[in-house]
Amino acid sequence: MIDIRNLSVQFTGENLFSNVNLKINKGDRIALVGSNGSGKSTLLRLLTGEEHPETGDLFIQKGTRTGYLPQEFIALKGKNLLEEVRSSVYNIADIEKREKELLREIEIESDIEKKSEIASLIGELNSGKERIDYYSIDSRAQKVLIGLGFSESDFDRNIEEFSGGWQMRAELAKLLLEENDLLLLDEPTNHLDIDSLRWLTAFLKSYRGAMIIVSHDRYFINAVTERTLEIYNKNVSFFNGRFSEYQEYREERNRQLLAEYKNQQKKRKSVEKFIERFRYKATKAKQVQSRIKQLDKDENIILPEEENEINIRFPDPPKSGIIPIDLKEISKFYGNLKVFSDFTLQIERGDKIALVGPNGAGKTTLSKIISGRLSPTGGERITGHNTSVSYYAQEVTEDLDMEKDVLDSMMDISDEYTPGQLRTLLGSFLFSDEDIFKKVSVLSGGEKSRVALAKLMLTKANLIILDEPTNHLDFNSKKVLQQALINFSGTVVLVSHDIDFLAPITNKTIEVRNNRLKIYYGNINYYLEKKEEEEEQTTSAPKQARKDTGKVTRKEQKRIEAELRKKRYSLTRDLKKNIETAEKALEENEAKKNRLEEELADPDIYNNPGLAKEKNLEYGKIKETLENLYEKWAGLQEELEEIEKSIEDEERAS
Repeated sequence: MIDIRNLSVQFTGENLFSNVNLKINKGDRIALVGSNGSGKSTLLRLLTGEEHPETGDLFIQKGTRTGYLPQEFIALKGKNLLEEVRSSVYNIADIEKREKELLREIEIESDIEKKSEIASLIGELNSGKERIDYYSIDSRAQKVLIGLGFSESDFDRNIEEFSGGWQMRAELAKLLLEENDLLLLDEPTNHLDIDSLRWLTAFLKSYRGAMIIVSHDRYFINAVTERTLEIYNKNVSFFNGRFSEYQEYREERNRQLLAEYKNQQKKRKSVEKFIERFRYKATKAKQVQSRIKQLDKDENIILPEEENEINIRFPDPPKSGIIPIDLKEISKFYGNLKVFSDFTLQIERGDKIALVGPNGAGKTTLSKIISGRLSPTGGERITGHNTSVSYYAQEVTEDLDMEKDVLDSMMDISDEYTPGQLRTLLGSFLFSDEDIFKKVSVLSGGEKSRVALAKLMLTKANLIILDEPTNHLDFNSKKVLQQALINFSGTVVLVSHDIDFLAPITNKTIEVRNNRLKIYYGNINYYLEKKEEEEEQTTSAPKQARKDTGKVTRKEQKRIEAELRKKRYSLTRDLKKNIETAEKALEENEAKKNRLEEELADPDIYNNPGLAKEKNLEYGKIKETLENLYEKWAGLQEELEEIEKSIEDEERAS
């Protein structure tokens, strides 16, 4: 499919890689690996034609369709979500535009012969639509979008309303629907939660085209790829095995290289010593020249670049009570918007918990309530004996003063440490003497994360809560943090979608989903196994029953499911929009009501009878408005529940 011959690429005057010769075949499933800056993204752009080599040739089989997801932010605009995604499939927008033109032409054309020609073109267009399965495009697009974490209420939203991360998901959905011959994905899991990661993994396992993937997510890359393409020492070469096997090979190769390098250096020192000793002795001139030539002829052994590692070790904290945190029937509402309710959870001393669930389910909200940063709307949070808590926020800037320098940020946390001790600690987090005087505002995302982690170390907490701590860390830094958390003697709560990172740390998994909290007494791998079992039990029984009776074929079942999805969407789309509008109005009026209550509670306001009367009248109107809004919202919710129930009844019946 792709043939690369003697290819070389330069960057700032030096070769990124040179003399590359390799073939990419149909169905190849490739992990592209290499150190930061080695040229992984450049190689992907070469395959798309966005960049060109200095020398060599790149032959791509005619008709090969390539889809590329870059790592950088993608800005989409001009359509709603569903239109944006479906329009990418086989140039569907051009097909629909052409069809409209032909239908207009045939309507106004009076000449029978020309009318027949147009009808023939319409027939060809319809045959083409059948070939691309045109009439199932909407249902396929909806299925992919839901798999990647979107809800049905998102389909009609303007694409500009979504954040960069969600737009990247939309772009990924487009690529998956296009059914390209070659998929090039640069860090596709960066913006996914565990649900969408599992869905994408399953989708790519059954994908028929070839793929080349760059990813720091070892779980994902091991699951979906079978070969490893390495950029190392300016060479690009295949390792015929999965990424985990490649890692073992690389570690062994690096050990051998280091041993050879040490041996070579030892020999060189001996030769150089001989040369230096006898350089000016005429009787040894021939031997000296021989050894000089030997040194020149020896090929330098280049050691692999070792990326700097941060040095993290959490101090042993004082012991907490057996139950550091006890949550009793807590709930959280924002205005009228319910995040969750009636959550009961006891965190035991020594627990290392993975907190998982789809985006928007309330994981961050729950982690903040556990930490005490956020108060629940209802229920009780009980802090156990001698419990001390540290919290690492997903948005690390929440806890960092942008105007302070790195050293001052550290000194704010504790006066137990001298500036010299803090400098030493910052040095273990890769901050040099000059770096510690930089303002936090100018640091990169990774550097800010390291400052936040360093601050966490100073608290000596026995309960550490971390919300997506690996987002800005490279592979080596993730590994070091992982080992530090394994060794930590206190209690840990981790919000993360990084399965490989979580697996060796956690002993318990808590899922937040659909306003429910479910505990799995095992690590993240145990949780994933149980989820698969639960899904199989949910789907296998009805499928088996249909197979046994022979009433519904697989194809017919797919058609029924697609029709029900379409029906649910059309019946609930406007209703969900109205509910969102009502909830927003409730939130705004609740805020006004709370503000008026604060004003009316101030005794000074009654020194001005006219103002007091005005405020009381306004308060009465707000209360009446809220009652009407609540009544309207409840009616809409009831209507939505009835529709959903009727659709669910139809699904069960099918």
